[in-house]
Amino acid sequence: MEKVINFLANDMQLLDAYSTAITSVVSKTSDAVVHVEVQKKIINPRTKKEELRPASGSGFIISSDGFIITNNHVIDEAESITITLSTGQKLNAELKGTDPSTDIAILKVYTSELNCLTLADSSHLQVGQIAIAIGNPYGLQQTVTAGIISATGRTLRATNGRLIDDVIQSDAALNPGNSGGPLVNSVGEVIGINTAIINEAHGICFAVSSNLANNVAGQIILYGKIKRAQLGIAGQTINLSQRMISVNNLAKNTGVYVFEKIADADASNRFIFVGDIIVEFAGSPVGSVDNLFKLLNEKTIGKLLTIGVLRNGRKELISVVPGEIK
Repeated sequence: MEKVINFLANDMQLLDAYSTAITSVVSKTSDAVVHVEVQKKIINPRTKKEELRPASGSGFIISSDGFIITNNHVIDEAESITITLSTGQKLNAELKGTDPSTDIAILKVYTSELNCLTLADSSHLQVGQIAIAIGNPYGLQQTVTAGIISATGRTLRATNGRLIDDVIQSDAALNPGNSGGPLVNSVGEVIGINTAIINEAHGICFAVSSNLANNVAGQIILYGKIKRAQLGIAGQTINLSQRMISVNNLAKNTGVYVFEKIADADASNRFIFVGDIIVEFAGSPVGSVDNLFKLLNEKTIGKLLTIGVLRNGRKELISVVPGEIK
């Protein structure tokens, strides 16, 4: 009996420690979590007339002067955006910029004495560590769920077709309305922006990593947009023959087939021909369109670079200068 009592006492201590960690994080962070309410124009299927329909999500304050992160899909095509603070105060929000490719949007409100959250370095995350989600599912403000990080380095398809890299998977329960809210660690730092759930699955939720969100937010605040490079081509992923792979000593068994050159694209691509298969970009192997998109980042804009293409079955190195996507 004494062993059972000791076991239960130890169990209670563990529970108390876990509870203390969660409640401490919530008390430090919840004031910076906001409710995002929008009005979107839709066509009523019954009347065929345009009307406004409300929608909502979550967000969180990242600076004391009123910058807020949320999801792009929360505010996409919104006619108006209203923020409700934890105090109940409602404020009109200004949209500063969006990035559909990472599902991030930045809002701005004009008020003083705002609490804000710190973005952690998500490269140090470990599978199994505590993950706490705070948001407004179904409009129920300041709802808290907790779990663990199930995996890191996942990818997620954005609404515009691009892959979002460096996605965090957790089992902290999310529901409609949690989108845009923070996923925080045990010291109250943001490790991700909650963005998606798999409806058919149980306990599988996703968040854009804080490192990716930090980069995107910084560019939007500075430039009002995200800078990305382009080659001025249209391409598709194709399989390569074993002969092509072995003769050219390729690292991947797929490449990007160029089926169109875009005449008015901001890029120097005159050495790329329709029919080329791109297999290398600035020394890195290319196996897919998604892979090429990832390599075409803001650092490559305007730089003279070398790409490898298969032409008549043989690899050739050619020069390009990527332009900026407008």
